Amino acid sequence: MEKKPEVEKELERLRQKIDAIDREMVAQLADRQAVVEDIVALKKRHNMPVYHPAREENLISDRRTRGQAAGLDPEYVEELFRCIMRQSRKEQGVRMADTGVRSGSSVLIVGGEGEMGAYFHHWFERAGYRVDVLGKDDWDRVAALCENRELVLVSVPIDVTCRVIAELAPHLPSDCLLADITSVKAEPLAAMLRHHDGPVVGLHPLFGPTTSTLDKQIVVATHGRDADRCRWLLDQMAAWGAIVVPADAEEHDQIMDIVQTLRHFATFCFGQFLMHSRIDLHRTLDFSSPIYRLELGMVGRLFAQDPGLYAEIIFATPKRRQLLRDYLASLNRNLDMVENNAKEVFTEEFRKVAEWFGPFGDQALRESSFLIDKLIERF
Repeated sequence: MEKKPEVEKELERLRQKIDAIDREMVAQLADRQAVVEDIVALKKRHNMPVYHPAREENLISDRRTRGQAAGLDPEYVEELFRCIMRQSRKEQGVRMADTGVRSGSSVLIVGGEGEMGAYFHHWFERAGYRVDVLGKDDWDRVAALCENRELVLVSVPIDVTCRVIAELAPHLPSDCLLADITSVKAEPLAAMLRHHDGPVVGLHPLFGPTTSTLDKQIVVATHGRDADRCRWLLDQMAAWGAIVVPADAEEHDQIMDIVQTLRHFATFCFGQFLMHSRIDLHRTLDFSSPIYRLELGMVGRLFAQDPGLYAEIIFATPKRRQLLRDYLASLNRNLDMVENNAKEVFTEEFRKVAEWFGPFGDQALRESSFLIDKLIERF
C-alpha cells in the first residue's frame, strides 16, 4: 500500500521528535553518570561500600510508582532503572577497585599461584597493597616471606588447608591478621585459632576466579578473634563492591552442604546420565523450552570447569559424603512410585513439597519467569 505524502511527512516529523527525545535521554544519562563519579570520589575518601541495597530498592519502588502514574508499565520502568543502576555499580566498581582501605600494607597469599589466590593477588595489588606469594616451592623461605606481614591469606586446597595453617603459623607476626578463603569454615577456623594468637577471620567468596567484578558478589565472613582488627579486611571487600555476610562457621558449613555439595552432585548425576544415555544435546535444544535451555546451561556450566575443584568441594568432609548417601537413598525410595505407575502418590508428594516451599514457590516462579524472558530475548 502506497503511503500518502502527508502521512510520510507526519511520520518523519514524529521520528525526528523521537530522535530529539533520545538525544536528551543520552545527555541526561551522561549527567547522571557525572553525579555517580562524584559519589565514587566521596565513597573512596570514606571507604564506603559500592552497593547499598536499601537505597536501591527504595529507588526502584519510587520509580515504579512514578512510572505507573505517568501511564507506563511499572515492570518496564523497573527493568530500565535496574539496567541503569547496574551500569552505575559497574562504573563504581571499576573505580573503587584501586581503593585500598590500608594501601601500602604488606599481604602474603599462601597458594597465590592457584586461580583464587591469583584472583585476590590482582585485587590487592591493584588497590595499592604490597603483595607476595608463598607457593608450594617456597617453603624453604617461609620465615622471610612471613616477616612483617599485616595480612596472610590462605588459599590452598581444602584437604591441605589445616596442615598448611599449622606449618605456617609459627612464622607469623603476633599481630598479623590470618584469614583463609576455603569453602568449608569450621575446621580451618579452628586450626587458625589453635595455631595463631593474633586476629583471625574465615572468609568464603561465593564466586569463582572468572568473575570480572565484585559487584554484589557474596563473601561470607566467620568471626574468629579480634573482630575490630579484622574489620579493615571486610571493609576492603565491601569497598570493592562485595556483600559481606556474617555467619557462624558451623551454620555456614551446614548451609553449604546443601547450596554447594548437594546441588553440584545432583547436577553431576544429571550430566552423567545424559552422557551414558547418549543424548544429542544440540538436538534437544531444537525442541526445548526456555526453562530446559536454562537448566541444561547450568549443567554444561559445571562441566566446563575444573573437576578437581568440584571433587574437593563435594567430598570435603565425612558429613558431606553422608548427605550424598542420604540423597541417593531418597532417590531409591522413589523407585516403587515409578515401578507401580503411582501417579496418586506422586501427586500427593508433590503437594506436600509445594506446601513446604510455601511463599517461596511464588517468588521462584516470578524470578525464573524473568530469567526465561531474558533468555528468550537472547536466543
